Amino acid sequence: MTIDFPELETLTFTEAEPGVGVLAMNRPERMNSQTVEMFGEYLAAGRALRDSGLRALIVTGSGDRAFCAGFDLDEIHVITEMGVRDFLKFQETATGGIQSIRHLPFPVIAAVHGPATGGGFALALAADIRLAAPTMKMSAAFVKVGLSIGELGTSYNLARLVGPARAAEIGFTARIVHADEALRIGLVNRIVDSDSLLDEALAMARQIAQNSPGGVRMSKRAIQRNGEIGSYEAALELENRGQALLTRTDDMPEALAAYTEKRAPIFTGA
Repeated sequence: MTIDFPELETLTFTEAEPGVGVLAMNRPERMNSQTVEMFGEYLAAGRALRDSGLRALIVTGSGDRAFCAGFDLDEIHVITEMGVRDFLKFQETATGGIQSIRHLPFPVIAAVHGPATGGGFALALAADIRLAAPTMKMSAAFVKVGLSIGELGTSYNLARLVGPARAAEIGFTARIVHADEALRIGLVNRIVDSDSLLDEALAMARQIAQNSPGGVRMSKRAIQRNGEIGSYEAALELENRGQALLTRTDDMPEALAAYTEKRAPIFTGA
């Protein structure tokens, strides 16, 4: 598979194995902290990967110090000097960048080590699955710099993962949530040894890639959209439509035939 990925300054992309990509924030000397440029590059990466044919994407941080330590405070003057209109434009770029990763049609796994704070926390929350090293430290640190937890989708995603009361406490105090607590409250899926974090993420991505591409994509769409709509009936309507569409693909009869013939299915995504 050849993926036409743009040349970027703050992000790197590699296809670790067929169908599985790794997108890494690449500012290890600054703990992979975000810049105005990086938010724009999230959007470019999301656009390039959307129709890439990937089956899963791992998002992580370069080096061994951090996943992403939030916005680089050495660049904070860039934001504070903006007028309201320019800042709103920046906000739309930043949120659009995170959204482009969240809305990729295939599963996104965040492999999180060290700090994931502020915008880094928001990016981790935008993933479908989070694997954490014991060194992981999550924090919604926005109130510490005069902003709110209503930033980059954090208030939306966090409340749906851990509930509004826990989200309020984490957001209002800006305290650090360590890996063991994050696992206990459902903020991460699993704690993995630091040395094997990427290997575990690849193993999970590989397991996902063994399944029907259409089924996995429709499952992601159902989970995300049903978290956004307001009624059980609307959720059922979405599920019913998705299942009906999947019965018209080649993968479903192939799966049934493989089950009958006691062999592994060969999925094509067609």
